[in-house]
Amino acid sequence: MLEWAAILLVISIIAGVFGFGNLAATARGIARVLFFLFIVLFIVLLLVAVILQGG
Repeated sequence: MLEWAAILLVISIIAGVFGFGNLAATARGIARVLFFLFIVLFIVLLLVAVILQGG
């Protein structure tokens, strides 16, 4: 998931350089959503691992 976010970030940068504003904004938005989804999933799994190891 983080890999997809990075790929879409690169696509948005390239599209922005070439003047495709709508495509850049769309790719940037998708990359942002995937990145935050990855962060939330990471935190949840980290908490589950800590709870299971502590108990």
